[in-house]
Amino acid sequence: MDSELIYLDHAAATPLDERALAAMTRYFSDAFYNPSSPYALAVDVRRDYEEAKHILAMCIGGKADDITITAGATESINLMFASIRGHVVTSAIEHHAVLAAAAKHESTLVPVSSKGIVDPASVADAIRPDTQLVSIALANNEIGTIQPLREIAEVVHKERQRRFEAGDETPLYFHTDASQGVGQIDVNVARLGVDAMTINAAKIYGPKQVAFLWAQHTVRLQPLVVGGGQERGLRSGTENVAGVVGFATALQLGVDHKNSEAKRLARLRDTLQSELLKAFPDAVVSGHPKKRLPGHLHVSFAGIDAERLVFALETRGVMVATGSACAANKGTRSHVLTAIGLEPLVADGSLRLTLGRLTNEQTISRAVVILIEVITNEMNRSRG
Repeated sequence: MDSELIYLDHAAATPLDERALAAMTRYFSDAFYNPSSPYALAVDVRRDYEEAKHILAMCIGGKADDITITAGATESINLMFASIRGHVVTSAIEHHAVLAAAAKHESTLVPVSSKGIVDPASVADAIRPDTQLVSIALANNEIGTIQPLREIAEVVHKERQRRFEAGDETPLYFHTDASQGVGQIDVNVARLGVDAMTINAAKIYGPKQVAFLWAQHTVRLQPLVVGGGQERGLRSGTENVAGVVGFATALQLGVDHKNSEAKRLARLRDTLQSELLKAFPDAVVSGHPKKRLPGHLHVSFAGIDAERLVFALETRGVMVATGSACAANKGTRSHVLTAIGLEPLVADGSLRLTLGRLTNEQTISRAVVILIEVITNEMNRSRG
């Protein structure tokens, strides 16, 4: 990456870690064999693939037998939702993949607070006798708010226990999309209390188009992709050995260095936030001030056009986003900002600045100078 560029959009994509790439390389050439083939060289590849899945499972405190590899988080989410037939409860600020999958079912979108927090009591109120799935993201991809999954898990468990005691066999599962939390906060499935979890390699310095759905054995998944019966019949197709090996390497590195990286990112994020608020006291920071991802800063400047701001910053070598890459590509106002009650005039001047491994003190210092200059120019232009 050009050393002059300042990349502040890690929530959209992360560069492939060199160590992950190194681990992947041999499976593109020397070890190209189909892991389903019977001869020894292919069996060796199968062994490496299964070991990589074991590492993925260990990183979240699960079992490899409960992991299904998919081509991205969107497919993982769709696999989970396609496996239930009843009512769904999710939140108004979920990723578009969750909202679109939920729309295929009867669903209830629970509201969030002005800080983007889901109230577990609202989830309890939304659960119906025919509810089969609750899906709440671990952390929001736009404003970075971290959800109280453990408390929501207790709500789900209580309802499941009630059904069991009443002889009601209607299943009820709790799923989380943890794609944005990996490498910054805890993703242990037991501590979070979830039944199923989606994690995306592309958000954790692994290869794109690789993800997994972990679902404990009590979750009855139904295949979306059928064919040769790979992934225990849940996701047919020749295994992406290189992708999964790279994913495992990247996830292991992220989990191992989570605490130190979280502290580093929070320090840099707080510096960036402080400098911007010093220059623009009326700017609005969205998300919970304490319960948010260390690398996330969502800040709004009322009365300016954020899309113009993004392009102006790009000409100065600073890469930022107005919100999620999906929403930005459609040119629509963020449903997340609407759900937290941000006024349109404020929401339309919003930037999502997300930090990661390409961020350091020098890039933040340079970014602050350029951001203040460009935002000031846009404010002056908008005032005529």
